[in-house]
Amino acid sequence: MNRPILGITMGDPSGNGPEISIKALMDAAIYDRCRPLVVGDTKCLEAAKEVVPGAKDIVIHTISDVKEALFTPGTIDCLDMDLVDLDKRLYKKDYKAVKEKLGDKTEEAYLESHRMCGEAAFRYIEKVILMAMDHTIDATVTNALNKDYINLAGHHYSGHTEIYADYTHTQSYTMMLAHEDLRVVHVSTHVSLREACDRVKKDRVLEVIRIANEGCKALGIEHPKIGVAGLNPHCGENGRFGREEIEEIQPAIDAALAEGIDIPEKKPTPPDTVFSKALGGWYDIVVVMYHDQGHIPLKVKGFVYNKEKQKWDAVAGINVTLGLPIIRASVDHGTGEGHAGDGSANELSLVNAIDYAIRMANAKAHSAS
Repeated sequence: MNRPILGITMGDPSGNGPEISIKALMDAAIYDRCRPLVVGDTKCLEAAKEVVPGAKDIVIHTISDVKEALFTPGTIDCLDMDLVDLDKRLYKKDYKAVKEKLGDKTEEAYLESHRMCGEAAFRYIEKVILMAMDHTIDATVTNALNKDYINLAGHHYSGHTEIYADYTHTQSYTMMLAHEDLRVVHVSTHVSLREACDRVKKDRVLEVIRIANEGCKALGIEHPKIGVAGLNPHCGENGRFGREEIEEIQPAIDAALAEGIDIPEKKPTPPDTVFSKALGGWYDIVVVMYHDQGHIPLKVKGFVYNKEKQKWDAVAGINVTLGLPIIRASVDHGTGEGHAGDGSANELSLVNAIDYAIRMANAKAHSAS
């Protein structure tokens, strides 16, 4: 059986990525379906081992080339970038203790830590992209980064998606979020809500419908069914609450239908019902008009907080960048800085991302054969 090679970024060194990576790769079953390696810092993984329950016997195998990887359960291969000084890495949860030790130098020390961690997180991403572009690995999986930290380090991007698009010279792309059979793709993401409304234009909506269609096929869905959310309440009610559905979204749908893309309702679906229909199997994917229109339903379904235990029982769901020449799946959560370093981070979203990367790599290999 083909087992694709996955390059997994360690994420922000002061975040939850190191411990989540260890927790996910402690599962021997993952090695039956893929060959995973972490791109990061060995010393960070070794430190994370100390706080992850049950990780004592896990071996961190340092490599400088993929050819050196063992891909063996119980061993985590780490392509060591050696970018982090653990003495300078500071966790947010330790702020009070650091303040007591450093006093007036505390803010300066945290600034140095943030800049170092932002630089490291960015270089991990750069490395896996280049490895995927030269076919050294079959897919990339990303842990969370801190956007402020990478910008502080001089890399001015608003997130993973934009880094990947820049490094792969991709003009037409979009973010897909997924949890189980609920999938959404976005017409716009990291812009203000006011600007997001202005970006709902026929050409962009049609572009995202096409990307959604191809994205489903990349997952092995032969005949995708696509739902297209409206922008305004009740899809504008014939222009009473806005004309975007009439002037921009419907023309895009008509053009997509003419190309043979399956949009069962043949018109925009009201945003307050489109996700219930998707969960009921009406669609394989939903095109949404802006960031939170897609993120909120995915996280309501995938993030489960236990009130009694005051902890997350599940932080599930993944983020995939569609339209790229390489495969990128990611966790759909942040760096969890408030608890990073205490071993409590939930690895489910990373496991989900690994599953999606495997699925997409195998579908890509199948289509090429």
